[in-house]
Amino acid sequence: MPLNLGNDGDGSSRIILTEPRGSTAEVLLFGGQVISWKNERREELLYMSSKAQYKPPKAIRGGIPVCFPQFGNFGGLERHGFVRNRLWSYDEDPSPLSPANKQSSVDLILKSTEDDLKTWPHSFELRIRITISPGKLTLIPRVRDIDSKAFSFMFTLRNYLYVSDISEVRVEGLETLDYLDNLMNKERFTEQADAITFDGEVDRVYLNTPTKIAVIDHERKRTIELRKEGMPNAVVWNPWDKKAKTIADMGDEDYKTMLCVDSGAIEPQVLLKPREEWKGRQELSIVSSSYCSGQLDPRKVLYGDN
Repeated sequence: MPLNLGNDGDGSSRIILTEPRGSTAEVLLFGGQVISWKNERREELLYMSSKAQYKPPKAIRGGIPVCFPQFGNFGGLERHGFVRNRLWSYDEDPSPLSPANKQSSVDLILKSTEDDLKTWPHSFELRIRITISPGKLTLIPRVRDIDSKAFSFMFTLRNYLYVSDISEVRVEGLETLDYLDNLMNKERFTEQADAITFDGEVDRVYLNTPTKIAVIDHERKRTIELRKEGMPNAVVWNPWDKKAKTIADMGDEDYKTMLCVDSGAIEPQVLLKPREEWKGRQELSIVSSSYCSGQLDPRKVLYGDN
């Protein structure tokens, strides 16, 4: 097993993943959630709320929560579904994925329980592999229908990114795309800007998005690149000042140093037949500050493509 730092107060294991150049990731069995990703200089790359509550069954605000089988309020279940406040287990048989390095990867699994079936009457297995490598954090989620009937679901990896100053951040790769605006009752609009910048609350689900999106942090001279497969949507969210003050587990000033840019399969939903499996993939990479939208040379990715 990977290095385990023992138990949190609820008995949930906290797992540390490491790689030789010194970057690390922390993962909780509670929620199957990445709660920290640090580069080799020990700089934190993910946001964690200053008021985050590590008190199950309360979900933890920050890191990379897993949202399934619903995203947000796009359905009748609890917001963002229920797997982010369930206790996951180590997955001893992640096939057909090849065996992983136990220091730098962990495989987790969550199986539907009787209580889950009362909430959402579909039997499933949800797996996720989390891997750290130099300059990169990779998550591979998989959902299997183990029911006797087909079902549809939504899936999202909610990426809380830590930024230096939200007003100095740009998101590139979503220009000219249609999006559903959650601040306007999910009304559909077309993105008109060359890049998304922030001077107020933003809560959008972009449709038919490319596999590559860049979050450019000018003040830190750092870009985080999001690459994704199997998840055609991208969600961009920042609550800004007024909304932040209404969120109990979020500091009033936290909105200045966080931005969610999520990978999702929301609209349309994923349909699985019995015994079928859906697979997604997300890579977060640190790339050079010379990044220019649409012109990224993979050889410029810091630390190489290892």
